[in-house]
Amino acid sequence: MSREGGGAQVDWVDVASAALLALATVATAWSGYQASRWNGEQAKAGARANAARIESSRAAALANAQKQVDVATFIAWADAYAHRDARLKDFYFDRFRKEFKPAVEAWVATKPLKNRNAPLTPFAMPQYRLAEQTKADILENESERLAAGARAYIQRSTNYVLGVVLFATALFFAGMSAKLPSRRIRIVLLCLGVAVFVGAVAWIASSPVSVSV
Repeated sequence: MSREGGGAQVDWVDVASAALLALATVATAWSGYQASRWNGEQAKAGARANAARIESSRAAALANAQKQVDVATFIAWADAYAHRDARLKDFYFDRFRKEFKPAVEAWVATKPLKNRNAPLTPFAMPQYRLAEQTKADILENESERLAAGARAYIQRSTNYVLGVVLFATALFFAGMSAKLPSRRIRIVLLCLGVAVFVGAVAWIASSPVSVSV
């Protein structure tokens, strides 16, 4: 405080220090809240990614089991087909899985016993599709997307943690600028605090905001 003409006059350094203290305190709390929010978003995205990856593994395992069944029944059917045993051939064909039959029919249409250019097996035909394998691929892509989101959320949380550190630094300079006796040093510290605060605000402004209502 300085006195001129018998009246009290507020020192602008004290006012600026108080304002910086208030703003930096609010900004520190906000950054801490945002860091916590993005940590929560990362945890949820990570959990969803793991769940999708588990479901993808289950679907892939089922697809592999179905493929093994198709191979086993096809070997038996192919033997009957090559020996022109119609009764046994029909017996095995009726036991093909619903997804497998279109591929076998398309393969037979290529006349594999006579046509050297025919595909070696029905498994090479475009008609051979496994719904569970398609499901597994979709879930795997979904898990990768969610995992990428989780990594982005971690980075956002880290950005806000850095904001907390910068705002805490600004708080330190603001607090020191209000206590030291030397006015010149106080002004220097205040300017440093303002510079750090402005830089931190610019840094945080580029980060997305997460709000829970």
